[in-house]
Amino acid sequence: MAAAKKILVIVESPSKAKTIGKFLGARYKVIASVGHVRDLPKSKLGIDIENDFEPQYISIRGKGDIIKELKKEAKNASKVYLATDPDREGEAISWHLAFLLGIDMTSPCRIVFNEITSKAIKEAIKNPRPIDLRLVDAQQARRVLDRLVGYQISPLLWRKIRRGLSAGRVQSAALKIICDRENEIRAFKPEEYWTITAEFRKNRKFEAKLTEFRGKKLVIKDKEQNDSILDELGKGAYSVKSLEEKDRMRKPAAPFTTSSLQQDAANKLNFTTKKTMLVAQQLYEGVEIKGRGTIGLVSYIRTDSVRISDEARAASKEYILNAFGEEYYSDNIYSNRKKDVQDAHEAIRPSHVELEPDAIRESLSKDQYNLYKLIWSRFIASQMAPAKYKAVSAVIENGDYIFKATGSKLLFDGFHKVYSGSKDKDDDKLLPQLDKGEQLEPSKVEGEQNFTQPPARFTEASLVKDLEEKNIGRPSTYAPIVATLIDRKYISKEKKTLVPTELGFIVTDVMEQYFKEIADAGFTAQMEENLDDIEVKGTEWKQVIRDFYGTLKEELDVADSEIQKVDLEVELTGENCEKCGRPMAVKHGRFGAFAACTGYPECKNTKPLVQTIDVKCPECGKDIVARKSRKGRVFYGCSGYPECTQSFWNKPVNRKCPECGHLLVEKKTKNSKYACSNNECDYKE
Repeated sequence: MAAAKKILVIVESPSKAKTIGKFLGARYKVIASVGHVRDLPKSKLGIDIENDFEPQYISIRGKGDIIKELKKEAKNASKVYLATDPDREGEAISWHLAFLLGIDMTSPCRIVFNEITSKAIKEAIKNPRPIDLRLVDAQQARRVLDRLVGYQISPLLWRKIRRGLSAGRVQSAALKIICDRENEIRAFKPEEYWTITAEFRKNRKFEAKLTEFRGKKLVIKDKEQNDSILDELGKGAYSVKSLEEKDRMRKPAAPFTTSSLQQDAANKLNFTTKKTMLVAQQLYEGVEIKGRGTIGLVSYIRTDSVRISDEARAASKEYILNAFGEEYYSDNIYSNRKKDVQDAHEAIRPSHVELEPDAIRESLSKDQYNLYKLIWSRFIASQMAPAKYKAVSAVIENGDYIFKATGSKLLFDGFHKVYSGSKDKDDDKLLPQLDKGEQLEPSKVEGEQNFTQPPARFTEASLVKDLEEKNIGRPSTYAPIVATLIDRKYISKEKKTLVPTELGFIVTDVMEQYFKEIADAGFTAQMEENLDDIEVKGTEWKQVIRDFYGTLKEELDVADSEIQKVDLEVELTGENCEKCGRPMAVKHGRFGAFAACTGYPECKNTKPLVQTIDVKCPECGKDIVARKSRKGRVFYGCSGYPECTQSFWNKPVNRKCPECGHLLVEKKTKNSKYACSNNECDYKE
């Protein structure tokens, strides 16, 4: 008797297949496509412009065996369900799979789920649907648009500036934002100002800041004005003019979207956007939990939505009531700024609220635990009561001068029980009991010189926030943007901040002059709206491409004829080639900068590029140089390696510790700038 045919379920990743397979049982077979199976060819444009921008899809090289297996399994199956991710990209993968496997796209062949749990999977199996061609078209339009920009502008940059460069629809707008910020910083001229603070003591110390003079905001511009005011204050007396007490509340933040998760993980865990998405994907696809088997721990991780399901709301309510009590629960509802796009998704939340992070810690890696705890805490907090404070402010007068002192006391911790945001670090700052008309005697009154500060450089977190606010890109694109800009040497990362390179400025100047729309944040945002309309309103996707391409073609022709080849100065290392005696120059390759002989191709000598720091090795006297570890972390080691293995994680300076004689290293903290490199010595300064 022939074995009964199984129902085939196709997902993207093997780990996801493993998790889902355990839920569905013996009647089903779950296999992975391992991502996309068809795409545009890498070797050419792959878009037939003359034939109304028809994409020329091909099977991806190296996927032959997987496609063969998929076809074999589909042929032997009683039914095939396409269970790729619940977004545009996932819908497009299902569409390509249906094409390859000969599946009727109008039949109920597509299943979607927001979390990988037994209940969600089984519910999805009961409710299959046809492939959503609006979602597919929205993905196709993005893919074709990005290909037209990348494959037509990039070769022009190769010819005019340097091989290996690239331009991108979202990437170019993001680079311009970073360059514009750097130009603001360079053009910034600091202005001097002074602040005057009075310190009082009544049971406890408290401070009041000078804010007004004769009813107007006071700006102290220089030391002369500061000293004059201090002199006047010294002749007067301080008294409490008025007091105000009021209760205030701080509401919890909404559950995470992709971008808010990336920002919080960067600020709290020091994760890059790329790392955040990698670890979040692991939590979504499934982790082996001791005593529970493999389960998906969080809902789908690419979402613009802050909505949560009624089921998740009920689960969180039950947890909060049991764990903290009724006073800690609040039925909070959050609304999306963009209500129409991808609201089928929920916010990022734990799939099982009862799985507390600490209870499953031993089953998770350190990174998985930290990110899961962040997601779990933010979600639980989002359904909790506001924190309540008693806010007190005092107005203190001295003649025509007004000082203000503020304090607050936490009355009820509310959602702070499980989660605190970056703005929630208000420790109790109490004012003593004061009475209206009470005379106060300051223990000191002093002025402090300050200077206005330039705008801060972007970090990955603040760039993601800015891109989201400007409606540039989508959650899935934020992580690759920064990685691409760094890889192309358009920006560098310095102490978490993103700094444009000379090459980044040159490329931005070219894009701004010849491809104004692509570099413009406003145009890029409008294009995102047009692309969203394909999904939401059913706009014809090729019409969006037609409207865009006419302008792009004209700009390409003008740029090719007008741009002069940019002569990037040869950056010499200051060394001569040990093989032929000619100067060595800095070159850029796939794995970063290196030193190469200027006599190429006659002389092909290359060597790693090292940066000396003008400090000699205490062991052998050779130069200490900056190096990178295998994980990309900068450290400082002897140039005599491997003969001499002296190294430091912190940058050494040309000074010795007065207590033990070892080199001092830069170790900036709140209270010190240098520390001894000897781990057994506690000297700091």
